[in-house]
Amino acid sequence: MYHLVRAIQRDGFQINKNAYTCLTCSYIRRQISQTTLKPKSLIATNVTVDKHLPISPDISPSATLDPVIEKNRSEKEWTESRIDLKDLHQHYLKLSKSRLTSLVVVTTMAGYAMAPAPFDLVTFILCSAGTGMVSGAANSINQYHEVPFDAQMSRTKNRVLVRGILTPIHALTFAAVSGSLGLVTLYYGVNPVTAALGAANLFLYTSIYTPMKRLSILNTWIGSVVGAIPPLMGWAGCTGGVIDSGGLLLAGLLYAWQFPHFNALSWNLRPDYSRAGYRMMSVTNPGLCRRTALRYTIGIFGLCCAAPLCELTNIYFSIAVSPLNAYFVYLAWKFHQKSDSKTSRNLFRFSLIHLPALMILLFVNKHDLWSGNSKPKENSEVITVNKDEKIISSIFKKAETL
Repeated sequence: MYHLVRAIQRDGFQINKNAYTCLTCSYIRRQISQTTLKPKSLIATNVTVDKHLPISPDISPSATLDPVIEKNRSEKEWTESRIDLKDLHQHYLKLSKSRLTSLVVVTTMAGYAMAPAPFDLVTFILCSAGTGMVSGAANSINQYHEVPFDAQMSRTKNRVLVRGILTPIHALTFAAVSGSLGLVTLYYGVNPVTAALGAANLFLYTSIYTPMKRLSILNTWIGSVVGAIPPLMGWAGCTGGVIDSGGLLLAGLLYAWQFPHFNALSWNLRPDYSRAGYRMMSVTNPGLCRRTALRYTIGIFGLCCAAPLCELTNIYFSIAVSPLNAYFVYLAWKFHQKSDSKTSRNLFRFSLIHLPALMILLFVNKHDLWSGNSKPKENSEVITVNKDEKIISSIFKKAETL
């Protein structure tokens, strides 16, 4: 390459388009584009020409540069990126992974709705909003750490940080503000237990799960714990920080659901994960990926059968959810037997239907939802008894004065 450039500078050769495209090094292209060609008559006579260099007969000494090179002269090497304030909220939604954050908020709402405590609208809204802000902060930090790896994957190469729409400092500032507001909202608006769960989930996702994706396949199990904490946050937000067996079973359902959902998703993304260096089960151990998806799908079936025993639901829930879980297990079995793009896609798509359907069945069959033995009624009965006692005591006082 060096001798080619020197020959161009010395003899004023014209470069055709094919020869220029062979120069893949950007530095060489810049050197060529900055070269000022001189005709042979202006070259010093004491300069010797390399006899071994083949000269084409159609080369003109007074020729100009190729139009491609002339075009590159006028182009800027770096382009300035400007942010339109009207689109800033859309960039923030992409930075916080709005779809994933929405799923986290929905599972938090489900945990709040399933808790055996009186429903309070203000606490419900604050718990949902705080969880959403913490989740958005965690996703922003995750994208900040994975910019060089996201650039190698077709699924993530168009993210705002990869494309340079937002700067890393901008993303970290957004994450700091969103995370701080979310934790403050959970601590003062809900209770300290819910805020502690949110802070633990933020740390677990950004500092343990994110770097472990490139170290070990254990990242999937850690990521499933991250997905299981939001319903616990909703449960603790409703009960004042008390978590019993029902809340743990609800978190277990979300934990088990992560495996068939993510393993089926990652199966068709194996080339991307391998290119970026992520150690996923689907890449390093495909057999374990298939078996794990089937095992935890069966585990969901078992947890649903145990829900009435924990007084989370009534007995009818186990009957109503059986066809849904049976078909889920069937798709996981098909994925285990014949792992291809079709079976993995079918399992992944049904997992997106299975979770909201499961949440609806849980709420419809909530324990004591349709009976008259709910805790709010017990509290109202205590209040009425206290009022009767006050009325009786006031009557006795009046009688004593008479």
